[in-house]
Amino acid sequence: MKKKVSILEIVATKIVIALLVAGYYWMWSRSDWMPEYRQYSAYFGGFLFLILLAHYHRAHKYKKERFDELAIKTLHKCDAICLKVLTVLMVIVAYAGGILGHVNAMSTAMMGWLIIGSIIAIAMLRTMLFLILNSKGV
Repeated sequence: MKKKVSILEIVATKIVIALLVAGYYWMWSRSDWMPEYRQYSAYFGGFLFLILLAHYHRAHKYKKERFDELAIKTLHKCDAICLKVLTVLMVIVAYAGGILGHVNAMSTAMMGWLIIGSIIAIAMLRTMLFLILNSKGV
């Protein structure tokens, strides 16, 4: 890990983290619980924790290096766009849960999956937006 840290690495790692969080949620939201799932869940959670530590270390190292100010501004633009998109998605999930919950058409597990799916979608959207906007130099 002696190489320089790029901001693209920091941004793209969020997709891996979102996928690992989705996998960890899947382990806990299963209805057919078997005794070995506890061990799988522990391994998955440990791996997620290690990835988070590695990501923190790389992000901390990036802040100490000389970084690209234009890329940072581009990332802030991407974050602003993604915040608005995520807000709309969460309002839709909340209203769908409230409306469909009255007729038992949506369970809490389904709402959880919608939230996890939104997190994955936002992580991917953020990375794609960053790649597009950074390549144009916006």
